[in-house]
Amino acid sequence: MKTTLYNSIFIVVLTLFLIGCEKESSQAEELYMLMQGSFDSQEQAEEDDTYFNISLHMYPIWKDKGYWLYVEQALNAKQDKPYRQRIYEIKQLNDSVVSSTIYTIPNDSLFIGKWKDPEFFNSLPIDSLQLRKGCDVYLSKTFHNTFTGSTMHESCQSGLRGSSYATSEVSVYKDKIISWDRGFNAEGEQVWGATKQGYIFRKVVKTP
Repeated sequence: MKTTLYNSIFIVVLTLFLIGCEKESSQAEELYMLMQGSFDSQEQAEEDDTYFNISLHMYPIWKDKGYWLYVEQALNAKQDKPYRQRIYEIKQLNDSVVSSTIYTIPNDSLFIGKWKDPEFFNSLPIDSLQLRKGCDVYLSKTFHNTFTGSTMHESCQSGLRGSSYATSEVSVYKDKIISWDRGFNAEGEQVWGATKQGYIFRKVVKTP
């Protein structure tokens, strides 16, 4: 009798644990899938000339090692000269928060345009990446296919254009990503980045 009871309790606990793990894994995977594809801000740039038409490519690499994305940004007319190349690692921190950890790439010029050939990254050792310490973006699911989050305040150090730190506010949807990157000096005054709102990147190409 006791053995049967203990077995029943064990099965219930195991089931709840697996459901919790599935829930956590599915959030990270859902965000990972939403972020994949090619995007641009053409529509926003046509409506407001203070915004540039920027291309954003985010494609999966190292599929057998977790949730990794190669990210490349450039002026749409100069995609052969990107101004930002990064690798993001998507991780589940707890049952409600997913993080996007940011890395830079050594000799990143070798990887320009390689979002078209993700297998090329198999030659890049993960331990050669350089962590952007304090620049993780923490996101929570707010609705179906919707995640919103930001960096921690003043945690992402930056020396770009006289800034002391940078912030990122990000919202990810099924058909777009809104990203607002800004730099602030030591007095908290904004010195670079959009001033009205974030860039609105519409998805133009989905991954298979």
